[in-house]
Amino acid sequence: MKKTHISTFASAPFEQPWFVLNSSNYSVIASAHPAISHFYALDVAQSANMMLAIPDGCVDIVVDCDSTQPSARVCGTPLQARQVELLENHHYFGVRFTPGVIPGFINALAEELTGQELNLLEVTPLAQRFFEEVIKTPLLSEQMQVFNSYLAPAALHKTADLTAAVIQTVLQHKGDIRVQQLEQLSGYTTRTIHRQFTQDTGMTPKAFCRIIRCQAALHSINSEQDVSFSELAMELGFTDQSHFLRDFKKLVSTTPHDYQQRIIRGAYTQRIKQSRETAVHA
Repeated sequence: MKKTHISTFASAPFEQPWFVLNSSNYSVIASAHPAISHFYALDVAQSANMMLAIPDGCVDIVVDCDSTQPSARVCGTPLQARQVELLENHHYFGVRFTPGVIPGFINALAEELTGQELNLLEVTPLAQRFFEEVIKTPLLSEQMQVFNSYLAPAALHKTADLTAAVIQTVLQHKGDIRVQQLEQLSGYTTRTIHRQFTQDTGMTPKAFCRIIRCQAALHSINSEQDVSFSELAMELGFTDQSHFLRDFKKLVSTTPHDYQQRIIRGAYTQRIKQSRETAVHA
């Protein structure tokens, strides 16, 4: 029997934990837009180290608001932990899309985004005004409104119903589901599911399940004070604890125990400033 509440996990924002731990200030505003998980802002600490992006199944827009050399990029989900460049003492504004969603205004194939970073100004003609305005705006709530004015109306991408159903099912099962089960639930063949899902998201269903299962583990470690890793491995459907440890380390770049100690020392949950404001569906 699963202990954690599936609905709580499915609606939780997928933060990048190394971004949070290496920031001197990290703020979040939830979004009511169906394509957007949340908006965030961070100031990278002077002592920042181990700045990694981990697989979360999400596309991000990340704007460096530096006054001399600002930049904007769209970042696809990595498939394993990888180093990213976020500069010390720089202020960043970010938009995290919901898992599996490719923004409708991006002129790139889903597979071209996975594991890649692209110049936002080169992949959408709508970005220039947004970029010019957002780098002049210091507050997260105001930056969010700039995004809502220029890019949110075109953010929804027409995803196949099959892909949308698979995403929802995988989230509900916290990644602990096999493609053969998806075949039985959807009525489509494994081959059709694989082709359509990969075309829409840039990931295979198997890779997406693996990512979401790891995110479920992170959610448990982040939100629960006393986590048994052996019980967590069993809850998430790993064959044994060793399998869980190997998978976690590859995706998060450290062991569950080391990660837990880092978030305790770094006062992880206290670092995240949750705004009571929710971005309206533009």
